[in-house]
Amino acid sequence: MLYYCDHHDIPLPDGHKFPMQKYRLIRQELEGQGAFRFAPGPTVRIEDLLRVHDAEYVNAFLAGTLSDSQIRRIGFPQVPQLIARTLSSVGATLAASRLALAEAWAGVLAGGTHHAYRDFGSGFCVFNDIAVAARTMLDEGLVSKVAVLDLDVHQGDGTASIFADSDRVYTFSAHGRHNFPFRKQCSDLDLEFENGTTDAEYLTTVAEHLPRVFAFEPELVFYQAGVDSLATDRLGKLSLSEEGLQRRDALVFEAIRKAALPCVVTLGGGYSDPIECTVRAAANTYRLAAQILRAISPTLSRPSR
Repeated sequence: MLYYCDHHDIPLPDGHKFPMQKYRLIRQELEGQGAFRFAPGPTVRIEDLLRVHDAEYVNAFLAGTLSDSQIRRIGFPQVPQLIARTLSSVGATLAASRLALAEAWAGVLAGGTHHAYRDFGSGFCVFNDIAVAARTMLDEGLVSKVAVLDLDVHQGDGTASIFADSDRVYTFSAHGRHNFPFRKQCSDLDLEFENGTTDAEYLTTVAEHLPRVFAFEPELVFYQAGVDSLATDRLGKLSLSEEGLQRRDALVFEAIRKAALPCVVTLGGGYSDPIECTVRAAANTYRLAAQILRAISPTLSRPSR
């Protein structure tokens, strides 16, 4: 199952650098192939948001009363459509988490909003969907430990901050050293790459460190599968090829399959010019997930209680 929220369109001013159309284009790329079911992301419950986020911040966002500086930091206009889309995006990741425990994996054609902190949004991220879903799964006793595997080119700083003191969530981020955010947080494991890093070095380094995620013995994995490390990406600064990204995804999914763990795949970043490169790379991520993770038995992937 792939959850989407592109039916909530945010009007952006001319020249805005965020490619909002990518969500619709990726879904259209995957439709009609018979490999996926699709469902709109449900609206997240406010009480689930409050498991992670500060009540004053949540209420101000929902009321449309964030300050100008808060809105600038997020990077989207304060419009009603943003509220509906944000709540659907977080709800999609939470719904995918529940489904992954039953069906081995599920995907979100949105989400991965890893720059959102407990009490503020940043970098096109309002609420941290992965953090909300992870905390909800833990609070409800559905799993006892979670791993966040973040391979977006930008560090998952909000996720690292939210779970800095948690011994039940392992945060792994592989990102560009000289890219946003410029004030990094401390994940449980951070891999930093220099500008221009190509396939061979990137894949060797990730493969070397990936076993540390599974040594944590998580019972659920969130894969933030940003494709903004492509050489064609306007905001990425790395130089991975589309083939290299497919090898990255295969490396991750084979490790998850071997560990027989349920997995939630979220979209993350992608700002290629032309946008078709982002669409193709992201669609390939979900195709590989369907191909590799279908081998996981749901009964094996569900932790015993």
